Amino acid sequence: MFNETKKSMQWGEETLTLETGKVARQADGTVIATLGETSVMANVTYARQQKPGQDFFPLTVHYQEKYYAAGKIPGGFFKREARPTEKETLTARLIDRPIRPLFVPGFKNEVLVMCTVLSHDLVNDPDVVAMIAASAALTLSGAPFMGPIAGCRVGYEGGEYVLNPEIDDMHKLRDNPEQRLDLIVAGTHDAVMMVESEAYELTEEEMLGAVNFAHEQIKPVIELIIDLAEAAAKEPFDFQPPDYSALYDAVKAAGEDKMRAAFAITDKQQRTTAIADAREHVRSQLSEEQLEDSNLGSAFKKLESSILRGDVVKGGKRIDGRATDEVRSIVSETGILPRTHGSALFTRGETQALVVTTLGTGDDEQMIDALQGTYRSNFLLHYNFPPYSVGEVGRVGSPGRREIGHGKLAWRALQAVLPPATDFPYTIRLVSEITESNGSSSMASVCGGSLSMMDAGVPLKAPVAGVAMGLILEEDGDYAILTDILGDEDHLGDMDFKVAGTENGITSLQMDIKVAGITPEIMEKALAQAKAGRLHILNEMSKAISEAGAFSAHAPRIETMQIPTDKIREVIGSGGKVIREIVEVSGAKVDINDDGIIKIASANGEAIQKAYDMIYSIVAEPEEGKVYKGTVVKIVDFGAFVNFFGKRDGLVHVSQIENRRLNHPSDVLKEGQEVWVKLLGFDDRGKVRLAMKMVDQETGEEVTEEQPAEG
Repeated sequence: MFNETKKSMQWGEETLTLETGKVARQADGTVIATLGETSVMANVTYARQQKPGQDFFPLTVHYQEKYYAAGKIPGGFFKREARPTEKETLTARLIDRPIRPLFVPGFKNEVLVMCTVLSHDLVNDPDVVAMIAASAALTLSGAPFMGPIAGCRVGYEGGEYVLNPEIDDMHKLRDNPEQRLDLIVAGTHDAVMMVESEAYELTEEEMLGAVNFAHEQIKPVIELIIDLAEAAAKEPFDFQPPDYSALYDAVKAAGEDKMRAAFAITDKQQRTTAIADAREHVRSQLSEEQLEDSNLGSAFKKLESSILRGDVVKGGKRIDGRATDEVRSIVSETGILPRTHGSALFTRGETQALVVTTLGTGDDEQMIDALQGTYRSNFLLHYNFPPYSVGEVGRVGSPGRREIGHGKLAWRALQAVLPPATDFPYTIRLVSEITESNGSSSMASVCGGSLSMMDAGVPLKAPVAGVAMGLILEEDGDYAILTDILGDEDHLGDMDFKVAGTENGITSLQMDIKVAGITPEIMEKALAQAKAGRLHILNEMSKAISEAGAFSAHAPRIETMQIPTDKIREVIGSGGKVIREIVEVSGAKVDINDDGIIKIASANGEAIQKAYDMIYSIVAEPEEGKVYKGTVVKIVDFGAFVNFFGKRDGLVHVSQIENRRLNHPSDVLKEGQEVWVKLLGFDDRGKVRLAMKMVDQETGEEVTEEQPAEG
């Protein structure tokens, strides 16, 4: 009934298995990839015909984590997997980015790739397994895919690169000084296609070494996919790239001069208008048949690309007149919003980000429910890209894949320099509002985020800046590396290479390559040029602020205190009664964890002190010989009981009230009266013995017998 094919290999510490032929046999390609006990099924289907008028490649990639894979039931009311999580969205992008450029140019049939996590061993991350499964399924499907690709994760510990480190080793790297890198690389046998990383001030040499290490490690996986395909691949889809050379010649003849003139305009809005006018001019010169040709968009793009690319490679001339290694003008401003905790406006050419910092308490941490368990995050970065930022109208809704991806890239770049939670016990939320965009708004978010946090008083280890690099690689091998690329250079170039970091090293690297043939030498030169750009931007940022400023008056203050774990129950009280009373009386927020660390937060210093004193009175033990302020709670014939240490009472014997004989304690005391008492010690039964007569009742200072306390 089944025509199963299975191939396996030893890969690092685990066995990697690819199998097909048993499940989902009606899909064009299905592969279940298993690494250790983590299994991901990838299903590929594609349309046999292009939709009429389709002028782009409609590839859709979905990645789904099923809770049953880890033996869990989803939370929430419906108990069903709902909208994609951030991890699912980012993994879908990870898979999409390296496979999209490898479809045969001109192929515009709809393609759907679905990856489903079936089993998760909580050791091997399913994102890399999904990438391999998707590549294998595409290779088997017969679609015009020029793969296969493979991917792997690389760690860096003790000066050594580690292949596919365990999930626990990669979790919360900021709290794990031994691990300095979380890098994912995807590529073909001959070239790297995609890089995504979170790093801790690695040098350019260390980062390039990690990429090269990863590329060597994925080559055996590619051989395994080819081995599987030789046994189980379907017949290749009969696809011939359309020949639109005649249409291109007509477009070029009608519009090259106007298009070249349009690209010579440095202002983005004026250039965009001029390009649109040039296109309309070309359309007016074409026949009806040519206008209805679905390859017209490709012809326009080819013409625009040839103009931009040729000018850059041959003459070193960019759209806005800059040199290839020149960064656009930068203006950095901080403290521009009066009531926020921290704010910055970072402008680089025609790209601008307004980044705002908000500081919160432990209650504001984000709870993340993942397959490997639930955890909390105290650093959040949200990126918004409204239509007005590019002078367009459009629908405004929930964040799309692009916003989530750009926000995560900026998050990775900045979180490497955050102070430890023990030193700065705040939840930090950054919001980057992109107000203008013409190239690399994610790197503007990094620069603005660094400035904004310093404005809020966050003691960063070092300022962080980011720069986007581009590449134009011609067929004859000539190339140009571009610093601080514009949107058009990104759209028509061959590489998008974003590098963020401090003066000392790289904290994040993201690379997407649209063509094969990027050599290690080109990457090395790009990294060196990016470092020069990054240092220039850091210098420009320092003109606004270079270290943490004064703490905002509007931000909550947080004090921490450590109590013995056996006292936690007393502070919380039955049903939370005690801690609720502390919050209500003091007006401060109080958060306590299982280790006995208590965070007290309020914008009011007096509220923090009151909560601190109330907690201290519960957990601390009174010290013999120390003076305390107390309240008389009960008067009896032989003395008075005084509440002096939280809820602790002690007896002041009638002989210890004053340096004279009293008929009755009520002669000088009444209930509710505040008095100063000294702790004499404890009697044989553990009862507290207090004294008043050796303490000045006005000042609370201890007095000698020669200086009797005033009554």
